[in-house]
Amino acid sequence: MSLFWTQTRLPSVSAPQFAIYIEPLMPPHSDWYKPELVRHTHCFSSHPSWFTMATDHQNPATKQKQPVASAFKLVIYEQENFQGRCHELTGPCNNLQEAGVEKVGSVLVLCGPWVGFEQSGCKGEQYVFEKGEYPRWDAWTNSRRSDCIVAFRPVKVDSQEHKIMLYENPSFSGKKIEIIDDDVPSFHAHGFHEKISSVRVQSGTWVGYQYPGYRGFQYLFEKGEFKECSEFGAIQPQVQSVRRVRDMQFHPRGAFQASN
Repeated sequence: MSLFWTQTRLPSVSAPQFAIYIEPLMPPHSDWYKPELVRHTHCFSSHPSWFTMATDHQNPATKQKQPVASAFKLVIYEQENFQGRCHELTGPCNNLQEAGVEKVGSVLVLCGPWVGFEQSGCKGEQYVFEKGEYPRWDAWTNSRRSDCIVAFRPVKVDSQEHKIMLYENPSFSGKKIEIIDDDVPSFHAHGFHEKISSVRVQSGTWVGYQYPGYRGFQYLFEKGEFKECSEFGAIQPQVQSVRRVRDMQFHPRGAFQASN
């Protein structure tokens, strides 16, 4: 016999549901990434919409031969407000400094989404980037713990639909909050006050936040299972808001609009 706990709220198109049952899910796939590629360029304009992608030794004839557009592409600027040297990424890079990037001052995401990391080897604090402009470090994080990005990799968006289950205890036990095709800025506002120690992502890609209102540390949840909080990069089992990561293939402007 299954026991369900539900809580009602004002009518909406899709409301989060609360339950304590567990559903099995296949583990995530990790063999889809392409080899890393970094291209260093000089940018001759102060605005990201006007920059020219050209290596130091290109001539006009070679500039006209543009490669096939990549499914993932971002441009890293070494100074704030899209100034200084820039570097183009079309695949994962585990150590930007070894690839010749001195500092990440601003970021322009042309095709995404992406996730940046505080430490090499895709470790440490996470920063999720969707298509758009990030003129300085506080445009991609509000945790104010670090302004350093040392690694990047693309984020796979495999479905237009989204379903995630977040559990109170490790190994998918205890109370559970289930969210389908919705962004939830505060679990507390829906009566869920428990910690989050394990997560199952059945479809879509999500980003969880340490505090309500999409604030604090970010935790990327791709399709798969996270049996304990350390598996999604958290030191403490504290996740209090979550939203969908939606690629421009389905949502040209992305799901999240940063406030000034």
